[in-house]
Amino acid sequence: MLNSIIYKTLFKDFAFLVLRVFTGALLIHHGFEKLNDINNFADAFVRPLHLPFPVTLSYMAAWSEIGGSWLLILGLGTRFGATAILGTMSVAIYHAIITSGFNIYLLELLALYFGSAFSIILLGPGMFSADYLITEALKSSSFNLGSFSSKQTLNGSSQSINNKKASTLKTKKSIEFPFSSFLSS
Repeated sequence: MLNSIIYKTLFKDFAFLVLRVFTGALLIHHGFEKLNDINNFADAFVRPLHLPFPVTLSYMAAWSEIGGSWLLILGLGTRFGATAILGTMSVAIYHAIITSGFNIYLLELLALYFGSAFSIILLGPGMFSADYLITEALKSSSFNLGSFSSKQTLNGSSQSINNKKASTLKTKKSIEFPFSSFLSS
């Protein structure tokens, strides 16, 4: 029983790692292709949508794909990077539908990137990420600081501090919302 729980957790977190790294590694070159000829990209993809400042928006699309991909690969600010990718893919899907209708050959890759980014936003980066390490380090350091400061107070006041901490921990556990921790799941 315990083995299956450990394996399920490790496999789940390894699956998040694979999803993050493959999505980032396969998407990053699209951003670099945009930067190679930014004016061509602006003319072909942004101007047909009649959006203002097409070259600026083209740079934003390229850098969101490059920066978001690096954030996914590293697992650092993962949900932020996935949000940048999700925004770019949303506009790309809109462009594909407006210019070509529901052409599956144009939409399939965009939809896969959209689904990957959306899944990463909802599920988080997993245990094999920099976000997880930072969150765990912050949890352990805040716990140690809290116990250190309560030892320096008088006995009566340290008990009241410990009681307040216990009640706030119980309150935090009962009022935990999705996306309350933007760094890690």
